[in-house]
Amino acid sequence: MDQARSTISKIFNGEPHSYTRFNLTQNMEGDNSQVEMKLSSDMDEEVGGNGVGQHLNQNSNNKPSVAQNLGRKPKNLCFMAATTLLIFIIGYLIGYLVHRKKDMAPTCEASRDPIIESVVYETGAAPLMDWDDVKKLLAQKLTAAKFEPVFSEFSSVNHRAGSPGDESLANKVLNKFKEYGMKTWTDEHFVKVKDPPASGSNRFVFKNGRDERPEGFLSYSANGTVMGAVSYAFYGQERDFKLLQEKGINLTDGVMLVRAGRISFAEKVANAAKMGASAVLIYLDPAEYPIGDSTQLYGHVHMGSGDPYTPGFPSFNHTQFPPVQSSGLPKILAQTITAGMAINIRKQLGGQTEPGGWGGRYKLGDESDVITVEVNNVLTEKKINNVFGVIQGFVDADRYVVIGAQRDAWGAGFAASTVGTSVLAELARSISDMVKNDGFKPRRSIVFASWSAGEYGSVGATEWLEGYLSSLSMKAFSYINLDGVVTGQTGFKVAASPLMHSLIEGTMKEVNSPDKARTLFSQFAKGNIELNVLEPFKSDNAAYPFLAFSGIPSVSFGFTSGNYLYSGTPLDTREKLNLATGNRVTQLAEIATRFAGHMALRLVHDHLLRMDVMKYNNIIRSKVSQINSKVWAIRQKDLLPKALTVKWLILASGSYSRSSRKLVEDIQNSDLEDIEMCRILNDRIMTVERNFLSPYVSPRESPYRHILLGSGPHTLDALLNHLDNLRTDHPDADVDLFRNQFALATWTVQGCANSLAGNIWSLDNEI
Repeated sequence: MDQARSTISKIFNGEPHSYTRFNLTQNMEGDNSQVEMKLSSDMDEEVGGNGVGQHLNQNSNNKPSVAQNLGRKPKNLCFMAATTLLIFIIGYLIGYLVHRKKDMAPTCEASRDPIIESVVYETGAAPLMDWDDVKKLLAQKLTAAKFEPVFSEFSSVNHRAGSPGDESLANKVLNKFKEYGMKTWTDEHFVKVKDPPASGSNRFVFKNGRDERPEGFLSYSANGTVMGAVSYAFYGQERDFKLLQEKGINLTDGVMLVRAGRISFAEKVANAAKMGASAVLIYLDPAEYPIGDSTQLYGHVHMGSGDPYTPGFPSFNHTQFPPVQSSGLPKILAQTITAGMAINIRKQLGGQTEPGGWGGRYKLGDESDVITVEVNNVLTEKKINNVFGVIQGFVDADRYVVIGAQRDAWGAGFAASTVGTSVLAELARSISDMVKNDGFKPRRSIVFASWSAGEYGSVGATEWLEGYLSSLSMKAFSYINLDGVVTGQTGFKVAASPLMHSLIEGTMKEVNSPDKARTLFSQFAKGNIELNVLEPFKSDNAAYPFLAFSGIPSVSFGFTSGNYLYSGTPLDTREKLNLATGNRVTQLAEIATRFAGHMALRLVHDHLLRMDVMKYNNIIRSKVSQINSKVWAIRQKDLLPKALTVKWLILASGSYSRSSRKLVEDIQNSDLEDIEMCRILNDRIMTVERNFLSPYVSPRESPYRHILLGSGPHTLDALLNHLDNLRTDHPDADVDLFRNQFALATWTVQGCANSLAGNIWSLDNEI
């Protein structure tokens, strides 16, 4: 056993009598690294390296202590002989058991990575299945024809979150998981949402005209009645409001009329609130959404995700937290109106003509265009249930990929929820069958999740994350989102953590496109995946909380033809989705299932998680370079203290670069047949995303804590914006606040580098 411990110690920690120290105070490129090495002397080895061995093994007379005490009496000699025989027998048995265990122990299968040679190993649970055989098995299980009955089973006209229809669908999903032989459970939450009034309505009156009462609504809008001048603000983006200000239009206490699209409803309302507006009206412009003048629109305006009345903690019924609200709840009114109502208002607006890029047809509005808006939404508590099933792994069962889909919808929600739920069920059926009947044994586990209250802002999923964050951050290594996987057919878009980009590209090269003659990569990437496929995460994407709040590498994808015209409306039906896809819904759903399945199976099949820790290098270096340039420019104008330097941020960036390269080197130099080694390396990979979450901000105030992909004053993008404010002497500029945020961001990057490096003795102490 001591020999085994010594061997493991040498593998993990290097030789016990030597050490290598990496100096991390080099430049960003990682050049000129200094290496300090100390080798123990032969004398050290003879006495245990520090003289302790001599002290323990010899007495003051320099005679072997055992011989001195026992002497050579016959009785003692017999005793020694018997003891020697017993030790020999015990050693033989231990050796036999260890040898037998080694033969049976599961080993690591090598992923096909450019960095690592492909080697096939045996697992102790069962002979390892070749990756090509895994792909063929999944292809055999999935067919487009099998989706028709599944679509029918999960289609529902009314399944708003917390309704009987939602509960009925939850039971169907649960029964499916049980039918597939999976271990199942449910997660119950009591959440607060805002719904339209049961009696009465939301309303507005423009220029003493008709009393308009739209049926659509925006959950979490503030309640009340306001009166103000209408201004048309295009899409409600920051630059749209700035253009109005440049034209001398007073936005204070005004009512903003904006069209849907480009950014989320919540962002539109937040931007208007920054300008001092009192209310926002949102509509589907007929030029972009030709779906009828009377189509109602639904959504929410919480600038965040989850239950906004329990920010940062779960909405379990037994929790006794004091009343508190999310900082993302709007303080102004917000309401959707129909296209017909909006066009009627725009035709009557006075003032300046709108810019040509906005249409150039109507006016922007003036002080005489007065409107009264009244919102009377009701705060309601709802019981919701998330449904889970798991296929347990055979080696690292406590490490898992989560695959999830929203179950609820405002109306029929065929693209919003039915397709995703069907893909979830078919993927669960296929992989379960592979495990049960075809000998496939995943190394790690796969958790299938059906979320409720997704339409209110990923409430069900976020409450689950908040409830189990401490364990999920250590065990859930990826999230695959199935919402909106089919909304069109001409394009294929993916939003994902940079860690998963290589996995996505490899999967696209393996999965055939709808025309079967090409792969997804050749048809849609066209040689440049970053330009033609990858896109940034949007704040209203259901996978975003997993990434930016919990630090779990996540991916969201789908076939698209631009904006899906019927999102958030009662017209999101099977018939409308058929129109958008040329009657190819089942075929596209099959390919989407195959794409998600390939990613999930790759993540649970390979010996190491297929995540590229080097991908963040360029992102960090780019941000640091931009910050450095702006700091230098501002310092020339004496707007920053001379003591402020970007040196430490540059060094932290270099530390991350070297730590990620060191992890790749450790992978190359490690014995990948060692299961414990695989687990240690995977744990180091899993820390990357999690450690980009700033530990210095409150989840309540800034839930999206990721310093590179999140939002809030702690992000590197916020530092760049703050530097712009300092340069222009903006009222929000604060040098001391900037220095504090700058220091915290620096240490967050350095902390990620330290964690990635592995053992505490591998770290640098000079920064």
